[in-house]
Amino acid sequence: MKGILHVDMDAFFASVELLERPELRGKPAVVAHDSARSVVTSATYEARALGVHSAMPLAFAKRAVPGLIVLEPHRALYTRYSREVMQIFSEYSPLVEPLSIDEAFIDVTGARRLYGEPAQIGALIRAEVQRRTGLTCSVGVASTKFVAKIASDMSKPDGLLVVPHEDTLDFLHPLPIRRLWGVGAQTAKVLERRGLHTVGDVADTPVTSLVAALGDAAGHHLHDLAWGRDPRIVVPERREKSVGREQTFASDLTRRDTVVAALLDQSERVGRTLRVAGLRAKTVALKITFADFQSLTRSRTLPDPTDVGREIYATVCALFDELELDLVSRPVRLAGVRAQSLVQPDLDIVGLWEDDNETWRKAEEAVDRVTSRFGPGLVTPATLLGKRGSVEETRESGEPG
Repeated sequence: MKGILHVDMDAFFASVELLERPELRGKPAVVAHDSARSVVTSATYEARALGVHSAMPLAFAKRAVPGLIVLEPHRALYTRYSREVMQIFSEYSPLVEPLSIDEAFIDVTGARRLYGEPAQIGALIRAEVQRRTGLTCSVGVASTKFVAKIASDMSKPDGLLVVPHEDTLDFLHPLPIRRLWGVGAQTAKVLERRGLHTVGDVADTPVTSLVAALGDAAGHHLHDLAWGRDPRIVVPERREKSVGREQTFASDLTRRDTVVAALLDQSERVGRTLRVAGLRAKTVALKITFADFQSLTRSRTLPDPTDVGREIYATVCALFDELELDLVSRPVRLAGVRAQSLVQPDLDIVGLWEDDNETWRKAEEAVDRVTSRFGPGLVTPATLLGKRGSVEETRESGEPG
C-alpha cells in the first residue's frame, strides 16, 4: 500500500521572520508591508486566534487586534528556507512534489526499508526540519494525496496525523462537505440544498444524482473522493502553470495612464520570469480590483506563445481598454498581469508573429543580462521612471498554513 505524506510548514513566512525576532514569539504578529493599503501575507497562530488571516487588509487586522505586530516581508529569506526544507524532504525520498514555497507531497512507499513505516518517516522529517531550520511543520500520512492533505490540515500546528488505509472511510465520512477537494461556497450550497452536509452523505448519494446536480465531471469527481478514491501520483517535477504579478496601489487610481504604467511594469517582470524559466505563455490574463474590493478578470489566447513583455503588455492594455471603465466613479485598487498555459518554445517552428517580436525579445534579453549582473531597476522604460516603488507588490504564495 502506498505511503503518501503531505508536509505543510506552519505559518511559514511569519515563522521565518520570528527566527530573526525570537522575542516576539507567542505574540500576535503578521507579515505585511506596514502601509494603509497593504494586505496580510501571513499571520502567527496567536493572531489567527484573534480573527486575523491571510489576504485580510492590514487596516482591518489592526482594528481587530490593537497592538498587532507588523513584520516587513523578506522574500529572499523565505526562498532560502524553502530550498533547505525541500532538500530535507528529498533526503527521505526522490518523489517530492512541491505545491508551493511551503508545502509538498512526498511518496515514501519505497523508503520503508531504510526509514521504517510512513508514520515514522513523517516523524523523522518533522524532527529534522526543526533541528536544521528551527521551523515547525505539520504532516498528514495516508494512502492517497487527498486524504494526506486533509490530515495535515487537521494536525496544524506542529502535528502529525496518520490515517491508515483501512480507516480511510471512517476518517472521511464524518467530515463536512467543504473538506472535499473542489467544494467551494457555491457547490456547498447546491449540496446542502439537497440535504448533503457530510462527506458520508455525498458517498451515500447515487452518482447519477450528483451528476444531475453538479455536472458529469464534478459529480463523478466528488463521489470518488467521498469513497477515498484518488489515483493521483506524486509527480517530482512540477511545471508552473502560470506566472503573474499583482500590485496594490498606495492610493486608488482614477487615470488610465497610471494604470497602464503599472501594467507595463508587471508585463515586463512577467516576461523576464518566463525567459529565465525557458517558458512561453499561450494565454495572457488581466486582473482588476476596484476600491470596493470587487474584482474582475479577462484573458486572451495569443496566436503564438510569447515570452516578450511588450506583447504581454499590448494584450493586457487591449483587455483593459475593452472594459471601458469610468475610473473616476470606479477607481482601481489593484491591477495584475498573469501568463497562463505555459509551454516550452519549439525552436524548430517559427511562429507567425516571430519577426515582429524578435527585436523586442532581443532588447529585453539585453535588459535581462544587465539585471542579472547589477540587479533590477537599473534599466527602466521611460514611462516608469519615478513610478516603481509607489505600489505594494504581492505574489500569490499559497501560504495559508
